[in-house]
Amino acid sequence: MPRLKGLSMRLYRAAGLALLISFALAACVPTATRRSPAEISAMQHADALRRQGQFEQAAQAYLALASANAAHADSYRLNAAETYRQEGELDRAAGVLADVRRARLADDEPVRLDLLRAEIALHHGDPRTALALTTQPGLHVPPALQLRLLELRARALDASGDPWGAARTRVQMDVDLSGLDRTQNQRQILDLLGRLGVAELQRRASAMTRADRMLPWVNEALSQQGITVANPQPELNQPVGTMLPGADANVREGYRMPSRIALLLPDTRDFARATSSIREGFFAAYADASRTHAPRAALRVYDSGGSADGAIKAYRQAVQDGAQLVIGPLTRAEVSAVIGQNPLPVPVLALNHPDDKAMPAANVTEFGLLPETEGAQAADHLIERGPHTAYVIISRDDFAQRAADAFKAELIARGGQVAAQASLPPGGVNFGNTIAGMDIAADDPDAAVFISMRPEQARLLVPQLRIRRIALPVFATSHIYAGSDDAGDDRDLDGVEFCDAPWLFDAQPGLPPHAGMAALLPAASGSAARLFAFGMDAWNLAPYLEWLRDHPGSYLPGATGQLTADQFGHVRRVMVWARFSDGVARPLTGSLQLDDTPSAAPPAALPVDSVPAPPTGTSGGTP
Repeated sequence: MPRLKGLSMRLYRAAGLALLISFALAACVPTATRRSPAEISAMQHADALRRQGQFEQAAQAYLALASANAAHADSYRLNAAETYRQEGELDRAAGVLADVRRARLADDEPVRLDLLRAEIALHHGDPRTALALTTQPGLHVPPALQLRLLELRARALDASGDPWGAARTRVQMDVDLSGLDRTQNQRQILDLLGRLGVAELQRRASAMTRADRMLPWVNEALSQQGITVANPQPELNQPVGTMLPGADANVREGYRMPSRIALLLPDTRDFARATSSIREGFFAAYADASRTHAPRAALRVYDSGGSADGAIKAYRQAVQDGAQLVIGPLTRAEVSAVIGQNPLPVPVLALNHPDDKAMPAANVTEFGLLPETEGAQAADHLIERGPHTAYVIISRDDFAQRAADAFKAELIARGGQVAAQASLPPGGVNFGNTIAGMDIAADDPDAAVFISMRPEQARLLVPQLRIRRIALPVFATSHIYAGSDDAGDDRDLDGVEFCDAPWLFDAQPGLPPHAGMAALLPAASGSAARLFAFGMDAWNLAPYLEWLRDHPGSYLPGATGQLTADQFGHVRRVMVWARFSDGVARPLTGSLQLDDTPSAAPPAALPVDSVPAPPTGTSGGTP
């Protein structure tokens, strides 16, 4: 039979290390059971064979010890059985266990016996026995064996037809795993949850509180099945980069800079504008990092070609050239191709999310400027301001629909409701019929309007809401702001609040000033400024990726928001809120923070002014 592989095998070997250490101390037992020097030497020889992977020889050595030393025979037979298990010979292990007397075992040996019997029961198709052995009331399991116990319990629950129980058990394991083991366990969790079906997962999610540790997993399983789910703002506790007490002035907590970094971006006409902004932002942050005198990586840029094949070729060349971290590629197709490789020898910070919704591998982190993030944070912001009813008006762009779906899911999860939703036709200028058809309660104190569209459409829509005496507060996504002030045109948006990258308003201390950078680099101005900020964050994330994934609640104060990583390898961001006043967008707070205090001033309702009717005819369309 082939040797056992995967998570179970690695967990068992980790527990086996503690076992071998305990055997090394076995001479320190009461005189009646003290081992002779010859016995200790033979035992150490058997242990060494086992560590070297010579399982058959080690098992035979343990059995010889059992035959020669009656006082410790049961312990030696248990070791022989466990060694056969490592070889993958569970049937031979079962034969040896038949002669083990539980009453003659000590310390952690009874638990090890039960765990091995549970695995043998699973091997023989008897999950009921395995479940009984791993769920005994009052069972005391040493820390070194906890993961092993949970792994077997999860397998027993799964084999017993309880995928939910198996998933919950594996979630217990998640925090204590890392690397490939953690990725494998997470995928098993999502596979188990996926078997329950969408309706059952939604039912369970609706009954959970936000503190329930199963909720993120249920939401992730639903997302992988194409369902838009609530996406609450992440918890932010401690910024990365805290100076370590007593350390060198350049040593910061969590800082681990690779020596070589590869940046993969498509150098093609179709992506020239985006590539230019991201690349210039990346190198601007690299240059600014010299102020801290912290170690910086050697950089090299590779053309990913804008295609799956080009991205894979660029990645492999970067690995061959010695890169220790690859940042990029950019497009969804490129990202899917690169992170779909097996194996993936060098970690990746992908600058997008793949076409499918599969969970990233252990050495992949995904970072993107998602409209879903903005929609969900708009819902949270609306609820925190007081209203619980929303009227949703969006453009027909894909980003707007995605933002609206996320807004609705989060709003409902927070106890709110969407009273009506409408999409504006492209090229239109008179939206009177659309507004009238929504039957908006013009002065309801519990209501607000959520919009997601480009500035050109918003400048037409918002005045028409005023004309119809709709004095509700309006919340929007970043798409409403062109990235630079246009006081003349944007006066029509006065009172509208929107979420955006803090760097656009110099609302995040410690970053180069936006205005000064924009004066030097065209790629840092206008709507391109968000991609410039995205490039800055890509560089600034590089030394903290591992720390962020291993320390929930830690965050990087970034240009596009406060950045944190969830357990699924996604970088999440919390943005700043701004409001148009006299045609100028101004942040609601002086620096980036969650604006959720009860004393926060309520948003200004749209002024109901006497304004001229909108023009008729065809507008310039949406870019």
